[in-house]
Amino acid sequence: MTTKPTAPPPYAPPAQFPERPPRLDMQNVLYLAFPGHHTALIRHLAAEDTTLVIGEMPVGWNLSQQSGLLYPDLMIAFNVNTKEAIALQGFGIDYQGKPPEFVLEVASSRTALNDYTTKRKGYAAFGIPEYWRFDPTGNKRYPVPLAGDRLVNGEYQPITIVQTDQDRYWGHSDALNLDLCWEYGQLRWYDPVSQRYLLTHDEVKEQLDAERNARIAAEAQLDAERDTRIAERNARIAAEARAQQLEQELRRRSP
Repeated sequence: MTTKPTAPPPYAPPAQFPERPPRLDMQNVLYLAFPGHHTALIRHLAAEDTTLVIGEMPVGWNLSQQSGLLYPDLMIAFNVNTKEAIALQGFGIDYQGKPPEFVLEVASSRTALNDYTTKRKGYAAFGIPEYWRFDPTGNKRYPVPLAGDRLVNGEYQPITIVQTDQDRYWGHSDALNLDLCWEYGQLRWYDPVSQRYLLTHDEVKEQLDAERNARIAAEAQLDAERDTRIAERNARIAAEARAQQLEQELRRRSP
């Protein structure tokens, strides 16, 4: 299945995007925010001033658009004015001069069908290079646990997804140069350059705890070595003093 971008509506001067209705599910929170993927991606991409990594921000052609706005669970855009997007509470494609490079949706029982039908067409119409979908339930909400589309010659084409076993899938994002992984119902990000996963909040804490424990152990080892050196020095001084005493005693007893 392929889709083509459509022409944008006439441009209007920037104002501000409308407030979005409150969301009823917690998929974004559970599978993106709580694990710390936003923070990990910001840290990995290392360009906070010009790289936008955000969720639930509306994207549309321009700020006057009142219908057809889409709200990705995760949106990533490079070389954009992040402060303006946050101030205007939306990503205006005409205003920024380009669409975001990457969007992702997390399946919920309420929005799943819309994600791989209407939203797929909408993101393609906006000219977004990559659109990914993650279903934490496996394939109970989406047809497959993990799926991605890439614009090729103006049309969305499915990205190859590799299944390594029944609980692990992955595909490569050219836009981010990262592998997206479905592992045991969790979303993971893998850097093929460093051959490491981007760390979750829990993993960062574990790493810091391990580094702290290693530092404490190293300091304790240094203290023990210092105490050993002091004890050896004191023993040597005591032995030398005893030797001097014996020598003096021998001299005194000599005829």
